[in-house]
Amino acid sequence: MSYVNNIRMFVRVFELGSMSAAARDQRTSPAVASARISELEKHLGVRLFSRTTRSLQPTENGRIFYDGARKVLEAIDDAEAAVMDVTQNPRGTIFVAAPLGVGRRFIAPHVPAFKDLYPQIDVRLRLSDRTIDVTAEGLDVAFHLGVLEDSTLKVRLIADCPRVLCAAPSYVARRGMPADGAALISDRHDCLNLRFPGAKEFQWTLQTPEGPRRFEITGPFESDDGDVLTGWALDGRGIVMKPIFEVAHHLHSGALVPVATATPPLPTQLSSLSQHRRLKDPKVKLFTDFMAAHIREAIRRAAEDPGGKTA
Repeated sequence: MSYVNNIRMFVRVFELGSMSAAARDQRTSPAVASARISELEKHLGVRLFSRTTRSLQPTENGRIFYDGARKVLEAIDDAEAAVMDVTQNPRGTIFVAAPLGVGRRFIAPHVPAFKDLYPQIDVRLRLSDRTIDVTAEGLDVAFHLGVLEDSTLKVRLIADCPRVLCAAPSYVARRGMPADGAALISDRHDCLNLRFPGAKEFQWTLQTPEGPRRFEITGPFESDDGDVLTGWALDGRGIVMKPIFEVAHHLHSGALVPVATATPPLPTQLSSLSQHRRLKDPKVKLFTDFMAAHIREAIRRAAEDPGGKTA
């Protein structure tokens, strides 16, 4: 398997553009990663990367070898999946990504139970609200919160997620209760926005009597962490738009109250994304099915009972 491991390391270095990043991805050291690439280059008799102290670029031979290497790894993965007994002996490692709120509330709490059911499957979970490149980061499955545009990935809709505009009572007492989206603009309310490199949601789309309408909101605070926005809202710093499952217990306790209720936000969607070939792997389907069932039930309970403990 050492030659296969060398090929796998090469593919990750090529995709991530960094020896150290590939080493972290493969849970080893940069020295080991470099040694594997050197060993592969010695076996092939060609240079696969041009290295300087500041950059690492694939050579023309490296680009040619990458296409074949990916096909070799895909064939190995498919062959291993074909001989596994799905119900009795699923094994291997699953690489998973999720937004912070979704991962903390829905995925992470159920990983131990999944591991108890399938003790030979390991889970590597990464949480981030930034945009994830499923292919480049070598992920088996990524959970995505938001309405997806066209995607070359396999998209599986897990649940529709109602959303709410809300603020702390102290903010409403100080700034007034906005009746609708137009009041957010006319009264220059402080809106707390999720913003990160590549983010496209510079506006809030709300339901009006005339249909969905985009409102260009402004405010003094923004963050790439949705839970940070919730914290600011609880501190009375502004209005936040959140999936109900993320703030249900705050709504129930009165720490947050709905605002602009005449024009509620459109629901968002929670989906799973996978490369098409990864869906042939039994452990990926097992994990996605397991998490989807728990997520749907938790979102349903949160929407029906905003004070429920599932939020």
